[in-house]
Amino acid sequence: MKYEIGQKIATREAYGNALAEFGENTDIIVFDADLAKSTKTITFKKKFPDRFFDCGIAEGNMMSVAAGVATTGKIPFASSFAMFAAGRAYEQIRNSIGYPHLNVKIGATHAGVSVGEDGATHQCNEDLALMRTIPGMVILNPADAVEARAAVEAAIKHNGPVYMRFGRLAVPVINDQDTYKFEIGKGQLLKEGKDVTIIATGLMVNEANIAAEKLADEGISAEVINIHTIKPLDEELVVRSASKTGKVITAEEHSIIGGLGSAVSEALCEAGVGAKLVRIGVQDVYGKSGKATDLIKAFGLDADSIAAKARELVK
Repeated sequence: MKYEIGQKIATREAYGNALAEFGENTDIIVFDADLAKSTKTITFKKKFPDRFFDCGIAEGNMMSVAAGVATTGKIPFASSFAMFAAGRAYEQIRNSIGYPHLNVKIGATHAGVSVGEDGATHQCNEDLALMRTIPGMVILNPADAVEARAAVEAAIKHNGPVYMRFGRLAVPVINDQDTYKFEIGKGQLLKEGKDVTIIATGLMVNEANIAAEKLADEGISAEVINIHTIKPLDEELVVRSASKTGKVITAEEHSIIGGLGSAVSEALCEAGVGAKLVRIGVQDVYGKSGKATDLIKAFGLDADSIAAKARELVK
């Protein structure tokens, strides 16, 4: 499927489309936990029904089944909401997928507060932190539909476990599908700047771009980096930018504990970079029920909030 810049589409939609597109590879097997319409794996099911299996509301079992299938040389994708994929099935991911380093791809949708009205129980703001602790786990968090498609393709080519994070909310396409190149572990420099570095991931990348435009109107030059791979982190790009500006803001739709902000701060500390750092994310609280766009603003994850933090930091 062709995506156009500016088009609004949820990354979960792009995930389902990508599975159907790359499903011509007969090694790909897709599992879901009774949420195929929401995770959009139903798109694959309609095209390749013989290679789609609904495991029911039994996410731990689904991960174990996917692990078993991986031992036969197939490429299993196991999908559910992030809360259930990373949360409920953590033990099976850790012991049955991570420990033997099996070639399982986890498609986790409906992550973060943008899940909206489903509320705190379904708004997973801890999944990146959980997955970062599993040795050998690659973590991908695409910013738009083009990047989501590319992430699925990269996951198929990668030999080993991959956790992919997708959102419910439709977000603008910011990448040109004809020219965009995706590489696991390599960040994307979207805009060069000299006063402050904004490092964002997922749907926060678009907000970071908007914030940079607002700051530019005020004479503040912001460098914007898209980190689509949380693990392994592009430490070289992060350190180089932080060393140049001396001021860093991380922006993620996730807890400030254990996710992008933690990964960046760890990298900067170990490299001995003396930059000031502000982490924008969910501030050690649970989510709440409400409209997705309202929640993004309420939790300080919108462009205006990023711009405000940048002004404070630059001053």
